[in-house]
Amino acid sequence: MKYSGDMKIIFTGKSIKSFLFLLVLVLLSAANVSSEQSNAKMVMVQAVMCESIETFQPVNPAVVFSISQGEVFCFSKFDPVFEKTYIFHHWYKKDKLIFTMKLTLSPPKWSSFSRIQIRDEDKGPWRVEIRDINDTLLQTLRFSMAD
Repeated sequence: MKYSGDMKIIFTGKSIKSFLFLLVLVLLSAANVSSEQSNAKMVMVQAVMCESIETFQPVNPAVVFSISQGEVFCFSKFDPVFEKTYIFHHWYKKDKLIFTMKLTLSPPKWSSFSRIQIRDEDKGPWRVEIRDINDTLLQTLRFSMAD
């Protein structure tokens, strides 16, 4: 760059190339940071099926549950949670979707759960798919209902 007497700035070929190079670096860095932040909304640290929830903790995690119990819980824990977001618990009996629960996660860490009441006709294999707001599968929990 050169300064001329009447307040004009004159760019030389080398200074334009340097400026464009720096501009591209800044834009790529900003895109990279934005991409990393949007991909890191939360980290799941625990997911279990259990008999109940007490003081925000799963009680008696298992893979086989008795129909006589009356209900089963899906517990998921996230730490850290960087921004408010949502997850989904999709409950399947065999391969049929029975219901979906939308759960809110808030910073800095969050535990969530959903539950299903069980009856005699619910015997057999089940699974819960835990998915994020982009429908990315975070974890699949498989379990069975028995006598």
